[in-house]
Amino acid sequence: MKTISVFNNKGGVGKTTLTFHLAHALASLGHKTLIIDLDPQCNLSILAMEEEAIHKIWEPEDDFIDDFQQSRNKMPNTAFDELLSSPRSIHFLLKPTEDGTDELPKLSPPRPIATNLDLLPGRLTMHMYEDKIAGRWSDVYQGDPLAIRTVTRIRQLAHNYSELFSYKFVIMDTSPSLGTLNKVVISTTDGFLIPCMPDMFSLYGVRNIGNALTNWKKQFDIIYSLLSTEKRKNFPENYVRLLGFTIYNAKKYAGTNEWDLAVGHFNYAKQIPGAISRFISKNIREHLTEEMLGNPIGGKATMHTHNTLPGMAQKYHCPIWKVPSQTLESSDATTVQGNRAVYEATHQAYETFATDLLKRMETLG
Repeated sequence: MKTISVFNNKGGVGKTTLTFHLAHALASLGHKTLIIDLDPQCNLSILAMEEEAIHKIWEPEDDFIDDFQQSRNKMPNTAFDELLSSPRSIHFLLKPTEDGTDELPKLSPPRPIATNLDLLPGRLTMHMYEDKIAGRWSDVYQGDPLAIRTVTRIRQLAHNYSELFSYKFVIMDTSPSLGTLNKVVISTTDGFLIPCMPDMFSLYGVRNIGNALTNWKKQFDIIYSLLSTEKRKNFPENYVRLLGFTIYNAKKYAGTNEWDLAVGHFNYAKQIPGAISRFISKNIREHLTEEMLGNPIGGKATMHTHNTLPGMAQKYHCPIWKVPSQTLESSDATTVQGNRAVYEATHQAYETFATDLLKRMETLG
């Protein structure tokens, strides 16, 4: 099993849309996949599920998020077992670690969203877990068991779920923040990819990511050197490595250049590989070939704008290519069916993207 994080320090780059469709593409290629929504804004959960379905998961958890142990003590064993027998949010699963109590007696089932694809939904309260990571971070250097457990629990849950449900990939959706939650999430995954818009802000985003990764790696290297061999086993063997970048939602002008981009977009897009080479440490990217570093994942497959298609995907809580097969509102039916081929063509595009990503995953060993 491999873990993947999707991250950019700049919002609005299509990160959640890309994560959602990448996961569906991997699943359609036969790879059993789990998505964990670790963005406190919960955009991926909102994309994947109807609001009422999210509410049915969150509401029974409310008291536990306030005080896990007290809520557990008040609930009969049979009722608690029933609670754990239905999908729970990622924050609920992390809450015993946050409160320093015993871990759950069993893992709750994930939320199925497609064949070969499941979700651990997010929760707006995830900032509480980030606060706890920040508060316990210095204790990790001392080898404090609870602090180590707090920092590595998300990774451990990914592995536990993979062992139980036979996932080949676990994809972590993240916020645009460079805070402690993302420091832990990104640093302890196997590989990460950077979705970019073809603009100045993405270039600065790459710079910020590179600087953050350099600092984070120094911190983790010190931690590894101080911990005993047994405690070191809680962490991954290797620090996270880059899988590459994407260009998303760019204007298409066929024949103008090798990426079929408008000149302004092309000029920014071609600077992204150089920014990666300049600002992301060599030991985080040296496993990739020059061709992989110099080109977006999947080439032009998902590069150009989808216009209103992602909005329809969110409305019907399915990947773009499945929208035409949904029961559509009358106001959408004519437009969608008239562009059915355009919607369905995105399936091949995302499978091309996923196939290229799989080749890059192989370089991780």
